[in-house]
Amino acid sequence: MKTGLIFDMDGTLWDSSKNVAASWTEKVRQLGYDRPPITQEDIMKVMGLTMDRLADIIFSDLPKDERMKLLELCGEYENDFLRQYGGVLYPELEETLARLRESYSLYIVSNCQKGYIEAFLEHYGFWKYFDDIECYGNNLLEKSDNIALLAQRNHLDRAFYIGDIQGDYDATTKAGLPFIHAAYGFGTIQQEVPELQAFRDLPELLKNL
Repeated sequence: MKTGLIFDMDGTLWDSSKNVAASWTEKVRQLGYDRPPITQEDIMKVMGLTMDRLADIIFSDLPKDERMKLLELCGEYENDFLRQYGGVLYPELEETLARLRESYSLYIVSNCQKGYIEAFLEHYGFWKYFDDIECYGNNLLEKSDNIALLAQRNHLDRAFYIGDIQGDYDATTKAGLPFIHAAYGFGTIQQEVPELQAFRDLPELLKNL
């Protein structure tokens, strides 16, 4: 039986909000906009949303076309920035991924732009741990569709999705998979689900599921 673990990115594997805010502020300044700096708190409020919804919130005062173009430019700059500087990994992340890799196939599905997951994997040299990735930026599909798509194309007999916000739970349920809450992340879950208090605890938690 092939069992997969499908991970969310932000609030589950790392916190990139500080460097995302810095990269967006820098790009907006380069483009000549007279706007207040984009803060880490601004980014944390929209983590987990699809990129179009993120733009609607962060750049709500701009016309739709301009908003989406600015989003694209900021996203490209962000990817390069994160590829160089990374973010904040949760404690013992790599050691735990190495342990999990011994028993499970590992994957990532995120609502991010194209290239964001790749920047994470390249900065830390983590490609060796993951078999496949998918994101909103590749195909404009909802997270539930991408979770189901990834599970199907990798022929998973069983899979868990690990995420930190209510939207992750909702997407996982819609995709028909069981959910594990990364309770150390950015959000809470209304439903009663298995809770992960620290990423390093995941191998032990899985033994009971």
